[in-house]
Amino acid sequence: MRILITNDDGIASAGLRRAVRVCKEFGDVLVVAPATQQSGVGRSVSLLEPVRVEEIEIEGVEALAISGTPADAVLIGSFAVSDDPPDLVVSGINLGENLSADITTSGTVGAALEAYGNGIPAFAVSQEVRDVSVRLGNGADDDVVDFHLVEEVLRALLEAFEENPDWKGILNVNVPEPERWNGKVKVAPLAPTMYEPRIEERYDPRGRRYYWIDGRVVDDPPEGTDLAELMRGSIVITPLTTDITARDPESLATPFLESVTDRLQG
Repeated sequence: MRILITNDDGIASAGLRRAVRVCKEFGDVLVVAPATQQSGVGRSVSLLEPVRVEEIEIEGVEALAISGTPADAVLIGSFAVSDDPPDLVVSGINLGENLSADITTSGTVGAALEAYGNGIPAFAVSQEVRDVSVRLGNGADDDVVDFHLVEEVLRALLEAFEENPDWKGILNVNVPEPERWNGKVKVAPLAPTMYEPRIEERYDPRGRRYYWIDGRVVDDPPEGTDLAELMRGSIVITPLTTDITARDPESLATPFLESVTDRLQG
């Protein structure tokens, strides 16, 4: 198996190193990841500037630290530095959960979507971390987060992929902190949102106004959704797709849309 590993926490992330250790058990590994923290960039691609590359080594495997985004990393790792695309892309292990429809902003999920959009199956794997300073840091400390449960989950995903090599999907996987795991694994849809926006208005020392964007986790997500299940301590798996077309009849044939089409068609 040829596995490409990336993330959005930066190439120095402890979660990425843990992913490498597990994936090495299953085949040849190549790491291509952003040189710095890229959380929140979604599936963005660097179209207006070059992507710089530095060759390094992580856990004994070849690695490229790039100046671009996680999606850039997938494109470079799949179509620039290899003769053939990888068999699988693993994005993670992300420090911090990626849940609900808000995953469109996630660089971890964005990398997996980029892979899947180019015909490569992908896992986006995230570890719940309630300490915000850990989630957004670039540190390389392995001792801050307990990875043993998420490593077991990733190993199970890879074993299943070995047994089902024709699988061509994309999974978003969120693992609770080990002490919170309730022993259950749930396949669940995305919640509508994870955060209630919280915008703080501030002023710099020269009196110029700026805003700090933040959010508060909703405390009453719909039952059965990924956010609700992770809150209960379950491991949560959500199959994704790049097709975000609204397909229910009410969305495709509403009086509003009929009014629009009638006006445009005369």
